[in-house]
Amino acid sequence: MIYEGKAITVKALESGIVELKFDLKGESVNKFNRLTLNELRQSVDAIKADGSIKGVIVTSGKDVFIVGADITEFVDNFKLPDAELVAGNLEANKIFSDFEDLNVPTVVAINGIALGGGFEMCLAADYRVMADSAKVGLPEVKLGLYPGFGGTVRLPRVIGTDNAVEWIASGKENRADDALKVGAVDAVVSGDKLQAAALDLVKRAISGELDYQAKRQPKLDKLKLNAIEQMMCFETAKGFVAGQAGPNYPAPVEAIKTIQKAANFGRDKALEVEAAGFVKLAKTPVAASLIGLFLNDQELKKKAKHHDEIAKDVKLAAVLGAGIMGGGIAYQSAVKGTPILMKDIREDGIQMGLNEASKLLGNRVAKGRLTAAKMAEALNAIRPTLSYGDFGNVDIVVEAVVENPKVKQAVLAEVEGLVKDDAILTSNTSTISISLLAQALKRPENFCGMHFFNPVH
Repeated sequence: MIYEGKAITVKALESGIVELKFDLKGESVNKFNRLTLNELRQSVDAIKADGSIKGVIVTSGKDVFIVGADITEFVDNFKLPDAELVAGNLEANKIFSDFEDLNVPTVVAINGIALGGGFEMCLAADYRVMADSAKVGLPEVKLGLYPGFGGTVRLPRVIGTDNAVEWIASGKENRADDALKVGAVDAVVSGDKLQAAALDLVKRAISGELDYQAKRQPKLDKLKLNAIEQMMCFETAKGFVAGQAGPNYPAPVEAIKTIQKAANFGRDKALEVEAAGFVKLAKTPVAASLIGLFLNDQELKKKAKHHDEIAKDVKLAAVLGAGIMGGGIAYQSAVKGTPILMKDIREDGIQMGLNEASKLLGNRVAKGRLTAAKMAEALNAIRPTLSYGDFGNVDIVVEAVVENPKVKQAVLAEVEGLVKDDAILTSNTSTISISLLAQALKRPENFCGMHFFNPVH
């Protein structure tokens, strides 16, 4: 073993070829946190120090390559003074540049997804081979930022300025065939052949069949655009993207400005331009808000996953109030395989609910998304009723009666006395306070809002 850490290992494979593998211990995915960046620096130093190494392939031990930077570290990092943040960014970028400057060919094998810093790591390699099911991209604009590990520098020099502007300003994920088409990767293979393809590429570069130094050089040089081409490219792009992004979303346009400012510089000077602009965006309220939203969303997903793991199965549901909304809720439950009682106090309400459920199911059949047999099964799973007869077996109740707080409180209090103690009561209300409705209940801890759009979907 040439190097072994908690996030990265470097081991010899064959004929002077080594494998640098990202495999962050204790995590389901690889990401560029402080630990991984430090170990990448140490790994590159170890490779440089070993004169027997002739080529490097970069792989992942996870189902994905690298998902990007560790966003949880942004909050504290972005509080640092501007100069300190710029210096830290340039220090991180030196790691990628040192990898790029290795005196042996490098090939990265991209599996799963390589986003943000993960894709920027790929761009630092000489060659990129990608699994046909993988995706790559630079989504930083969605956080109010732009790429900060060399993405605005290397990508335009690899796939051309127009393509790079589109990729960076949109922040979209790109499929393997699209990446190959624009030259972001050099080969696309099935996932089971990914490492073999990477080994083949590095061997061809070692033998001299492929000139890896010539392949690398454009990333070190200024952009190959004259003054007129630059003006046409960048001014047009800034105008179009500004119109799409609007005045309150500066990152996409700032990314284009940064590429433009760095167009006449080589890599190292261009990285300085990128770092200065990145820090400027990192200090904006827009970035702070979008990063906060992202982190909160991730936290909610974690909590939802935890609750999903400990939650009881819902074997029987119920909706109070049929009609259009009740029928839609009954349809949604039944089509997912959960039997549901649909209660109303009027026969015409029951019929309206059944008609709505039948219509929604019929639409799915017409679109080829459901068979007639499955439609029949779903309809049979909806049990219309005018009484509370079977409510003692219900696991969850959705109240969808008239939008009147007194009526809702009365109905909820009534049904609470008929269901199991651990049954969940919910309200479909869109305007009435859940806390207000809970005042009528003996077990308010088992009550929450569950609003469905109309039509239910």
